[in-house]
Amino acid sequence: MAILKAFKGIRPVASEVAKVASKPYDVLNEIEAREECKGNPHSFYHVIKPEIDFPDDFDHYAPEIYLKGKDNFNKLINEGVFFHDDKECLYIYQQTMHGRKQNGIVGCAAVSDYVNDVIKKHELTRPDKEEDRKKHVRVSGMNYEPVFFAYPKVVALDEIVNRIIQGKPEYDFVADDGIGHTFWVVKDDATIQAIIGHFANIKATYVADGHHRTAAAALVGKERMEGNPNHKGNEEYNFFLAVHFPDDQLAIMDYNRVVKDLNGHSASEFIEKLKQNFDVAEKGTSIFKPDQLHTFSMYLEGKWYSLKAKSGTYNDQDPIGVLDVTILSDKILGPLLNIHDLRTDKRIEFVGGLRGLGELEKRVNSGEMKVAFALYPVTMKQLIDIADTGNIMPPKTTWFEPKLRSGLVVHSID
Repeated sequence: MAILKAFKGIRPVASEVAKVASKPYDVLNEIEAREECKGNPHSFYHVIKPEIDFPDDFDHYAPEIYLKGKDNFNKLINEGVFFHDDKECLYIYQQTMHGRKQNGIVGCAAVSDYVNDVIKKHELTRPDKEEDRKKHVRVSGMNYEPVFFAYPKVVALDEIVNRIIQGKPEYDFVADDGIGHTFWVVKDDATIQAIIGHFANIKATYVADGHHRTAAAALVGKERMEGNPNHKGNEEYNFFLAVHFPDDQLAIMDYNRVVKDLNGHSASEFIEKLKQNFDVAEKGTSIFKPDQLHTFSMYLEGKWYSLKAKSGTYNDQDPIGVLDVTILSDKILGPLLNIHDLRTDKRIEFVGGLRGLGELEKRVNSGEMKVAFALYPVTMKQLIDIADTGNIMPPKTTWFEPKLRSGLVVHSID
């Protein structure tokens, strides 16, 4: 059963929170992050992406990078921008995007739940990215950024959260991208114990977004555990920072693909080959967005096409075989375009649904890319089915939006 723990949060004073809060470390590259926090020394990017404080050619994985992140965080504490809560709390984090709200419970998940697969994963991690985040945790002794978890909806938890959010929030601001962030501190012991008690009846939680941060936080905790001869099990390193959302409040956006060339085929030859496994229909120059599972959009030489997968090209009884990313890889990317490893092939790139299908047109029309494919979004049910069966999604399958803002609360593992 899932473990949830209250903790003494380290968080910004209300007057500074909008300046502090940043997007996650991996949403913007170094140049974009540097531009975003220009003139803002309190941006949490200085903590989670401290390479922005070094020259462009500085090694991003040098020891100085991680020490700089720690120094920048200590500076925020010393300047009174951050402070420690005086008791163990839980927190409620509400995000609002285009009128849709999702309410997350902020608390600590357990390293043991990660090790024992109570926390279920659906993606593989890259060792280099995982090690980078582990070094931040090791050097700082902090979980700087929360991970984004989902749990099966619990009516009693919804009722508790709905009561809490009727009260005055600690933070309430709208970021530059128009997404609202509202934050409540839960100090009442009876309420905290009620929430923790309901979590104890949840069989599994699911990593929605942040597999690398989850692995890093859990594995550093495991390192601490194994390295402590006096380990008891209640030390803070046994836990890591997470925001838990009920699954029915979350929305997954499409995650699309652009490819640099047609692997030697002409456009007409490529379309003819597609007809072996798809019903192909030209849709003209107006953007065509897939409206159902197993239907794809393709943009090629200034025109949009509908590609409807024929019966027999997918397996709706298989949690992986049902995915449109699987169909695209098995029937188009691999056999026609000779793209077999999505993690390493430089001829393919990925475009999150938040950028819209106009971004696909732009990438192709510029000549940078030759063809684009838009997919129908994966559902939360598909994600949970895959995680429950121990399967792994293909790379770049899910895009969750809105992203959690970093810097609203931090957890110390020391």
